[in-house]
Amino acid sequence: MFMQTPAVTEASAARPLIDGFGRHVTYLRISVTDRCDFRCTYCMAEEMTFLPKSEVLSFEEVDAIASAFVARGVTKLRLTGGEPLVRRDIMQLVERLGRHLGSGALSELTLTTNGSQLARFAGQLAAHGVRRVNVSLDSLDEKRFAAITRRGRLGQVIEGIDAAAAAGLAVKINMVPMKGINDDEIETMMAWAHARAFGLTLIEAMPMGDVDIDRFDSHLPLSVVRDNLKQRYTLEPLPMRTGGPARYARVKETGGTLGFITPLTHNFCESCNRVRLTATGQLYLCLGQEDRVDLRTAWREGGAEELDRALDRAMIAKPKGHDFLVDRSHRAPAVGRHMSVTGG
Repeated sequence: MFMQTPAVTEASAARPLIDGFGRHVTYLRISVTDRCDFRCTYCMAEEMTFLPKSEVLSFEEVDAIASAFVARGVTKLRLTGGEPLVRRDIMQLVERLGRHLGSGALSELTLTTNGSQLARFAGQLAAHGVRRVNVSLDSLDEKRFAAITRRGRLGQVIEGIDAAAAAGLAVKINMVPMKGINDDEIETMMAWAHARAFGLTLIEAMPMGDVDIDRFDSHLPLSVVRDNLKQRYTLEPLPMRTGGPARYARVKETGGTLGFITPLTHNFCESCNRVRLTATGQLYLCLGQEDRVDLRTAWREGGAEELDRALDRAMIAKPKGHDFLVDRSHRAPAVGRHMSVTGG
C-alpha cells in the first residue's frame, strides 16, 4: 500500500528532535548499502557476508524516513555505505532527496565515498544539489593503497577525485592514520590535499567489528599526531563546523584546513547531533553503542504517524556517549558490527 511521504510543515518543524541530554539532532547519516568494492583492513574483514537485497530499504522507504527527519528539523543528510555509489540507480535517491534542498528545508545533502565510482557520478551529484563530498584515501602509494583496501586501485580513485573537483564539488579527504602502516604519509597527504585546495581530516580508527589487523598495534592517537605536526607547522584553530565531530585548524604554511576526529583520545559526545540509519532501517543512536530503533517496521506497519512516534522513542533511547577504548587489554571490538553497517 502506498503511504504518503511525510511533509515538512510548520507544526512538525516546531517539534525538533531533542534527546534526553538536551542535544538537538540535526544530522542524519544514511547507509544505503552495506556493500563495498573495497575491503579496507580497519573497516571490514576480507571475507564479508552482505545483506540479502530483500532486507535492504527501497529508495521509497529511505526517502520517507529521511523526509520524516527533515520534517522534524534535520538539516543535513549524508549518504554512506559500505560504498554508496555501488548501489544500483543511486542517483534516483539523490534526486529524490535533493528536492528538500530546493524547498529550503535541508541545508546540505552530501556523501562519503571511497572515490572508486566518482568519475561516473560526479556530474550527476552536482546536478542534484550535492555541493561537497568526503573521499576516504589512506595512502598515495599505489602498492600500499592496494594493501590497505585489498582490492582498490589508486589511479581510479584519483581520477574520481579529479572528476569531482571538475564538477565543482568541494572535496575533503578523509585519512585514517595507522601506526606502522601509513603514519609516515600524513605530511605527504596534507601537502598533496592542500596543494589542490582540498581539506584533509584525520580520523582515529574505531574499534568496530572483527577485522584482520591488531587494533592496539596499529592504534595511533591523534593527540600524538597533532603534537608532532606542531613541531613543524603552525596550526591555527578554526571555529568552522561542518555538522560532524571534526575540529579544524588552518595550517599556516600550506593555507589549507586540517581536521581531527578523535573518538578515542578526545570524546566529542557532549555535542553529538547525529544519528545513523542502516540499509535495513535500523536507527542507531550512537556509533559506539547498540541502542537502536526499528524505523522500517514503524513505517511499514504504521505509516507516517508511527514513524513520527518512533523518532520520539529514539530521542529517549539515545545514550550519553560511546565507550571506545583501545589498549593492551581491549583489543577486541567495542561493538560487533562492522563500520560498513552504519557508515562511520
